[in-house]
Amino acid sequence: MKEQPARIRWERRTQRPLMALAVLFAVAYAVPIVDSSASRALTRACTVVEWVVWGAFAADYLVRLGLAERRGEFVRRHWMDLCAVLLPLIQPLRLLRVVSTLMLVGRRARMATQVRLTTYVVGSVVGLLMFGSLAVLSVERDAPNGNIETLGDAVWWSFTTMTTVGYGDHAPTTGLGRILAVGLMLSGIALLGVVTANIAAWFIARFEDDAEERRQTEAIQLLTEEIQKLRAEVAALSERAP
Repeated sequence: MKEQPARIRWERRTQRPLMALAVLFAVAYAVPIVDSSASRALTRACTVVEWVVWGAFAADYLVRLGLAERRGEFVRRHWMDLCAVLLPLIQPLRLLRVVSTLMLVGRRARMATQVRLTTYVVGSVVGLLMFGSLAVLSVERDAPNGNIETLGDAVWWSFTTMTTVGYGDHAPTTGLGRILAVGLMLSGIALLGVVTANIAAWFIARFEDDAEERRQTEAIQLLTEEIQKLRAEVAALSERAP
């Protein structure tokens, strides 16, 4: 089904502002975790920013729903967007806002035609690594038997988990931390698969371009030889003519 022009215009106009809000959300989420001594006022301000950004993405979904030509079909085709909008309302957990905002950012990025696959994949890997590190640090730092106590520990754990290396020197000990680990493992495997497939597709495309270029060069050489033969034959006929 052809998309409604008004909805397409809305998505093109709001894509960059929403991406900027996503960056603001990342900063607001990271500040209280990185700076454990942040004041209560700063922490509260960061929480407000998180809710405002989530509200902006939720409002974007409602506007797109209103501009859709067939709203029932829109809901069916974008059910993940709806789940991401409703997720933080189920229970006021901070982590749910992170998950829902990441889902909404990913869905909006895929809708943008100017975002190339490589850029999206690289951004997804970096974002997953960053948010995974911050999330596990926030739940494991104060755990009685936890061994992920600094941002460096969290980043190292996230990197080894996403790449499925898993040295075991750092590991979550809380239930929520282990849930995060499962999500990071599955997401990391999926993203690494996309990265591998993207690199393989790039090499295949280069090889196909080189092969096509060689075929064209060979065809030009054959054509040049045929033309030279024709010229020689014409010259010979001209010399024999009385």
